[in-house]
Amino acid sequence: MGTIEGKAVDRAIQDYINRFVRENRAAQVFAESLELSGVGLYPLVDHITVRTFDVDKRAKEFLALGFEYDREIGVLEYDNWWAKVYRKPGYPAIFVDQAYSGKRGEGCVIPPWVEKFGDKTLHHIAVRVNDIEKAISFLKAKQVDCVGEIVGARGSYLRQIFTKSEVRDGKPFSVLELTERHEGYLGFLPPQADGLMKSSIKI
Repeated sequence: MGTIEGKAVDRAIQDYINRFVRENRAAQVFAESLELSGVGLYPLVDHITVRTFDVDKRAKEFLALGFEYDREIGVLEYDNWWAKVYRKPGYPAIFVDQAYSGKRGEGCVIPPWVEKFGDKTLHHIAVRVNDIEKAISFLKAKQVDCVGEIVGARGSYLRQIFTKSEVRDGKPFSVLELTERHEGYLGFLPPQADGLMKSSIKI
C-alpha cells in the first residue's frame, strides 16, 4: 500500500512530465508510442532538468519531497554555468542548473531562458534508450529532428543528443534528450553536458 508521501512525489513529478509532454512534440511522439504498449513515458525518464537563477533555493521543492543532494557527484562545473543533482530511489534524477554570477557567467543561455520562461517549467527531460541511433531514426520517421551529433562515443558510459528545440515566441524553449547509458553509469560527464547545452540554443 502506498504512502501519502509517495503519492505526493508521484503526483509532483508526473505533473512536471505531463506539462512538458503537452508542450514538446518529440516527447508526445515517444509518449504516444509507449502508451500503446502499456509502458508509458514516465518509467523511461532518466532525469528532468530545471533552469533557475538560484539552484539551492529552487531545489527546496524537491528536498521537501524527499530528494537528496547527490554528494557523490557534487557540484557539476561547466564553462559558464553549474548544476547540482538530486535523487530519490525510484524516481528520475532532478538536474538543477544556473549561470555563474559575475564575469564567469557572461554569455550563458540560462538567465535569458529563465527570464523568458521562468523556473517552474522544465527545459528538458531525458528519456533512457537502449539504442540511440535507432531512437533518432524513429523520431526522424515521425518528422522530429535531432540537432548536432551524438555526444559520447559508441560503447562509452554515456551517449546523449537533444531534439531540435521547440520554439515559443520566437525563442528556443524545450528539448527532449535521448540518453543511452552503459555499465551502470548514472553520472553526468561535464564535457558532454556542456556540448548539449550549446546545441539547445539552435532553433
